Amino acid sequence: MNAQMQKINQKIAIEYLKFFYPRLRTEITQLSIQNNFAGVIQSTINYLKNLLMESRINIISHHIKLMDMIYKNGDSYVRDMIENLFVRSFESFKKHAKIQHWKLLYQYMPINFQLIYNDQRKQDKIFFGK
Repeated sequence: MNAQMQKINQKIAIEYLKFFYPRLRTEITQLSIQNNFAGVIQSTINYLKNLLMESRINIISHHIKLMDMIYKNGDSYVRDMIENLFVRSFESFKKHAKIQHWKLLYQYMPINFQLIYNDQRKQDKIFFGK
């Protein structure tokens, strides 16, 4: 009765992502067979970038919130991959988005991801002068 929710590992995360991204299901399945979780995360990023080019901000923000759900319940490996690939990609989103679209995306972004993104930007400034 009092069982804790199981942490989401990469295998469970892949099943969620197949459900969340039906258009990517075949690609995600192929990458998971190859045990390429980073590739799975990258394919979701690429999909969201395509949506960004189409100015589909509401859909992107919805997918970011779904990824946040996986992040919050993920094991350390899943969380690291999401931080280092998914959240890291926000800088590219910012560069390729119209200013008003980026502001909306950032506004709708879960606080977790805002904090991680801002920490990454601070670290980049310290280490790379960016």
